[in-house]
Amino acid sequence: MIEVDYRFPPGVDGEKQAKVIAIGQTAGTWDARFADREEVLRSHLAEVVGVVTTSNGSSIATVRFPEINVENDIPSLLTMIFGKYSMAGAAKVIALRLPENYGTRAKVGMTGIRQRLGVSDRPLIMAIFKPALGLSAADHADIFEQVAHAGLDIIKDDEILGDLEVAPTLKRLEACRRVMEEVKQQTGRTVLYAVNVTGSATQLVEKARLLVREGANALLLNVLTYGFSVLEALAADSEIDVPIFAHPALAGAMCAAPEHGLAYSVVLGSLMAHAGADAVLYPAHYGSLPFDATEEMRIRDSLRSRNVFPVPSAGIHPGVVPQALADYGQDVILNAGTGIMDHPDSPSAGVRAFFEALERVKQGEPLNPEFLPDGPLRQALQK
Repeated sequence: MIEVDYRFPPGVDGEKQAKVIAIGQTAGTWDARFADREEVLRSHLAEVVGVVTTSNGSSIATVRFPEINVENDIPSLLTMIFGKYSMAGAAKVIALRLPENYGTRAKVGMTGIRQRLGVSDRPLIMAIFKPALGLSAADHADIFEQVAHAGLDIIKDDEILGDLEVAPTLKRLEACRRVMEEVKQQTGRTVLYAVNVTGSATQLVEKARLLVREGANALLLNVLTYGFSVLEALAADSEIDVPIFAHPALAGAMCAAPEHGLAYSVVLGSLMAHAGADAVLYPAHYGSLPFDATEEMRIRDSLRSRNVFPVPSAGIHPGVVPQALADYGQDVILNAGTGIMDHPDSPSAGVRAFFEALERVKQGEPLNPEFLPDGPLRQALQK
């Protein structure tokens, strides 16, 4: 069965609304004309499991839905649990519990990403090409060369960068693939480059296949703008045998309102984990975007429960390494844009700063003062 927790604000009859959801989002009502179908119709109805009132007067209702109502995917699930009702007034989906076999599992996941990189005993370090727009393919390759030789594990396109004339996707990949091959030959190390997959619905899967054939060893997808069905299709395709990094662009439109929409932990945790993502980006609560620490940890736990890498992002810099390690331990990808690319010395120095911070924490030593929130490195990154 599928269970969903809905939170209703003070003044809303949670029990009444839960019953509306249980009936209206499933079989609906019927009359004597369908008496001979009574048993089948009832098998499609959801059930209100319970309703509790919180200390601030809100109510939380749990509704249990039959799995026979959906198609083992995310789109039909969302349509059932919150489709039409999402327009009915104040209500927020705050938790979702799915059967273990529901949806799509990560094809590569945490264990596979570590195996491909040959790194088993530390957090992974990831960077973002910056500036986000305006760089040529050669510029991307130059940046990639700097950070790859400094020890970086993963680099990704900015989510804003599409297949644009200034640096077409295949041109970027071709330029960066030469660096990937050079690093492999010289050091034996693999560096993942998550190439942004964009285009129309009729093109996306074939475009992803082409990128993999041309040497892409990871993909980036803006899941919420292109749709969960696209992620599921990429994850299920046998020709796309590379990790898929899911970006949270548009999540705020779905999750940020306090009394409407879905919780971040549902969208970026439960749904992504059951849609086939191998790694999921989301804001860290100590980063540059406002984010709740409890929601962040719920996302972490949902992803890890299905072998998906958590990737706290947005404002990550070497000074947050101790806190990140306290929150995540070793199974985390630390994703930095300006925290690496805007280092006053060079992007390669930005990568080395992260590894120095990791080593200092491992040895129980204090961070280099320049890494601290009020230190010269952080001040330089904030300019």
